[in-house]
Amino acid sequence: MVLDYVFPKFTMPLPTLKSTPAFSICVYCGARAGDDSAFAEAAREVGHWIGHHGGQLVYGGGRNGLMGIVADGTLEAGGRVVGIIPKALVENEWAHQDCTELHVVDTMHERKRMMAERADAFVALPGGIGTFEEFFEVWTWRQLGYHNKPVGLLNLNGYYDGLLMFLKSVVTHQFMGEWQMELISVDNQSPRLLTQLVQSAGLHYSVKGEAI
Repeated sequence: MVLDYVFPKFTMPLPTLKSTPAFSICVYCGARAGDDSAFAEAAREVGHWIGHHGGQLVYGGGRNGLMGIVADGTLEAGGRVVGIIPKALVENEWAHQDCTELHVVDTMHERKRMMAERADAFVALPGGIGTFEEFFEVWTWRQLGYHNKPVGLLNLNGYYDGLLMFLKSVVTHQFMGEWQMELISVDNQSPRLLTQLVQSAGLHYSVKGEAI
């Protein structure tokens, strides 16, 4: 494990990697497990898919809830895990010490910037207000042209049905255009959604062992 304390002007160099991951997916999800075991199962499935396909997980660096489960799933499947967590949340979210790289940063802004820089695509799983904020931010950045990386929403068991209905009403009221909705990919099946995101990023992946 590489424990990398990152500050605005001083960054400890990382070791040269023996192999480069085929892709990096940034996953936003809850620091709680939720009330349905399907949430945890989906988080582990996402981690397994990333690892089995030679990818790298970029996430918030916590061990709790779905965050810890998706990280564990990626590691179990042989994938790399890059965790990025602010100092203030190291105790609250229990920083995951088994990450391939664990970056402890000063602020949330630094965390989100670093996560965005390290990712080829983004996907939001079920979560709370932090997940919503991160998802909306990278979606906003994309529509403003700050990046052109694919953004996905895993609508597991209809978790985001209410949000999607509201977003349609925003389009109806002309505060947003259909083209902005087309900037996100929505699916209820994680393997299908992840495949679409990686392919939309123009990347290819290999399959290691029994992939999902």
